[in-house]
Amino acid sequence: MDHFRGLFDKLDKNKDGFISTEELQSEMRRIGVEPVCEKVQAIMSSYDQNEDGRLSYQEFLIYMMDKEKKWKIDFHALDRNKCGAIGLEDIMYLFKELGLVISKPNAKRIIQMMDEDNSMTVDWEEFLQHVIINPAENIGELVSSWKHNLVFDVGESRSMPIELTQQETDLSVWGSFILAAGLADAVSRTVTAPIDLLKTRLQVFGSKAVSLGFRELQTGGFRSLWQGNAVNVLKGTPQSTLQCLIYAQMRMYTLGERDSLSVHQRFGLGCVSGAVAHAVFYPLEVLKVRLNLQPAGTYNGVLGCARLIYQNESVSAFYRGFKPSILCMIPYAGVECAVHQSIMSWAKQDPEHFGDSKLFLFSFAAFASGQATSYPLAVIRTHQQAQAFCSSSQKPTDALQGLVGIYEKYGVRGFYNGMGASFLRAVPCALLNYTLTSKFETLLSSLL
Repeated sequence: MDHFRGLFDKLDKNKDGFISTEELQSEMRRIGVEPVCEKVQAIMSSYDQNEDGRLSYQEFLIYMMDKEKKWKIDFHALDRNKCGAIGLEDIMYLFKELGLVISKPNAKRIIQMMDEDNSMTVDWEEFLQHVIINPAENIGELVSSWKHNLVFDVGESRSMPIELTQQETDLSVWGSFILAAGLADAVSRTVTAPIDLLKTRLQVFGSKAVSLGFRELQTGGFRSLWQGNAVNVLKGTPQSTLQCLIYAQMRMYTLGERDSLSVHQRFGLGCVSGAVAHAVFYPLEVLKVRLNLQPAGTYNGVLGCARLIYQNESVSAFYRGFKPSILCMIPYAGVECAVHQSIMSWAKQDPEHFGDSKLFLFSFAAFASGQATSYPLAVIRTHQQAQAFCSSSQKPTDALQGLVGIYEKYGVRGFYNGMGASFLRAVPCALLNYTLTSKFETLLSSLL
């Protein structure tokens, strides 16, 4: 009974001899249990015998003993080697039995959620403590609570913010994931760089982009298809990481005592986190567009491009097109975050929704929603970024004049120049990111 008493004392934060609703909710939120209020209410309604809104040690002991009886058989079933503890292979085998795929690093994270002595195994007492705080009714529900939301980079330069638990916002917990995601991001951007280049040129030159591209290929060679890729790689992962961190911190502050955010709150947090991250790394976006549109050899690399812009124009040139860009980012990030996190909240209700193909479909739906609502502003942004050196681009003084100018030259179709290429790039980019992130994370976990 010592471990029961120890858990009770751990949850009794104010040491008044009772576990309050708030104390139980706080511990559940710490390990990412959802929906918190419903689960706590279910416990209280069943075990709070005197209905005072808190659990005494005796009331909590009855609850813990019921959980012990319920989960003892399941624990022994999970312990396939009959060594008295659950390890990484046991977690991976469980997911496989349920028709789900999980990488070794993600299985390691699940072990760490329950492992109190840093042994990288979970004994019966640690497992029991976890299911007491995470009151799942069966193995399927427990697995659903474990399954991490995955990150797919299906957009221009941003990954979806992760719904991080309070425990996971510690950089030491998910630092290896950021590094692995960064390496995968660099590979996926490099592989799909020619499509991204085509999209940028379609936004500025319209139907002439293809013929201009062939001409550039003849003069600049095959290497010209990767103009601007280096700066695109440099900005991609840091921008996504910053957005994730801002979103996670604001989410924790906004969530308070509630179980989840509303769609409006997700939209708002997505807008703010996306706008701030975009503003910080915007000069790199300007450099990428310059390198994409100028003939090969015009600039001596990224630093040479930045130096010439500074010398021949001004510091403000690094933020040319920023106004329509930030107007574009707000609906893009807001809609994408709201759609993605709403779908993922729904998917958490059933572990079957976490198949790889469905997760990809969910992320792509969020990306498509964001693109459809903001793409015309993205076209204006690119026109304004190009206006200093490209005579064929419009020179609007604001977003409204930009819309009018594009409509007069290309019609309604001009607002969506390059969007097909953007969607075409999204599929291989997302698949490469997801596949390589898992592999890089496994590799890094074995090296570090």
